[in-house]
Amino acid sequence: MTERIFNFSAGPATLPLAVLEEAQQEFLNYKGSGMSVIEMSHRSKEYEAINAGTESLIKELLGLDDDYRVLFLQGGASTQFAMIPMNFLGQDQKADYILTGSWAEKAQKEAAKLGQTHIAATTKEGNYVRIPQPEEIHRSENSAYIHITSNNTIFGTQWHSFPEFGNIPLIADMSSDILSKPFDASKFALIYAGAQKNLGPSGVTVVIIRQDMIEQGNKNIPTMLRYETHSKNNSLYNTPPSFSVYMVGLVAKWIKNQGGLAAIAKHNEEKAALIYDAIDNSGGFYTGHAEKDSRSLMNITFRLPNEELEKEFNSEATRRGLNGLKGHRSVGGMRASIYNAMPREGCQALADFMREFQNQKG
Repeated sequence: MTERIFNFSAGPATLPLAVLEEAQQEFLNYKGSGMSVIEMSHRSKEYEAINAGTESLIKELLGLDDDYRVLFLQGGASTQFAMIPMNFLGQDQKADYILTGSWAEKAQKEAAKLGQTHIAATTKEGNYVRIPQPEEIHRSENSAYIHITSNNTIFGTQWHSFPEFGNIPLIADMSSDILSKPFDASKFALIYAGAQKNLGPSGVTVVIIRQDMIEQGNKNIPTMLRYETHSKNNSLYNTPPSFSVYMVGLVAKWIKNQGGLAAIAKHNEEKAALIYDAIDNSGGFYTGHAEKDSRSLMNITFRLPNEELEKEFNSEATRRGLNGLKGHRSVGGMRASIYNAMPREGCQALADFMREFQNQKG
């Protein structure tokens, strides 16, 4: 284990070491079954228990009752960009999108291929340095739903309180901050998340959906693209990404064992503060991309005085086992992704390196 690095990649991302070790121990022979989860039938009693247990754990962590289902689908969040309007956008309606980054843009553009959309708010003009204020959000008159992206991995911004729109269904892409803090999940009609950032490995998309949304979904679209299909079959209509679902279950159990979402949020706030303090106390050597009241606790984006120093910073950090820090081309600079599984020690090591690098090059 001394060979492991601190992985700051935006995704697929680091997983809790305890989860990896548990999966390793069970990999060849899951609970005396004589086979690995990766080998067993998705119709077996063992796998059905994994599937049901994972759904139950996620609902428990979010405080949700039987008004909601948790579905385990494939195709990533990108497939949800199309699946949502296919199911819920009526011919005479508009879908409202609040644009806070690249993934929100992609969701809106995909929906626009399938029906009418309306941009209810956007902060694109400032290169997405902040989340819109409530007074900047303007709904359409006949809104089918309102879509937000809760955390923006590329730009390092995050919704710290969620807007409310009465009876209009609120839908959120929470791929990069799901289960990272307590929030009232019952405000949402549908939440979706690619697992590979904060829930588990790649290959499974978690969809948390209210029962009434399932019932009102469009019946005249392909079977595999209907939420009703997957709900009726407990996510087992076709062969699911079974090992990824199993891993999501282990991560959910790990979060519960840490003390649940309140404990995880405290952990995440303390981790992020270490790096943001290094930025804010650098005298301008490091410059954060996001405005302070919109800063993400999951993805910290920052620049150095010039690109040559940024290349040198990234190269030296990688040499020291601080990996995956290069920022997205839309922002440049550095990006430290510190999802739930990133230990405090990783953030401390990065903050210490940042100060050392500044002392040498500033």
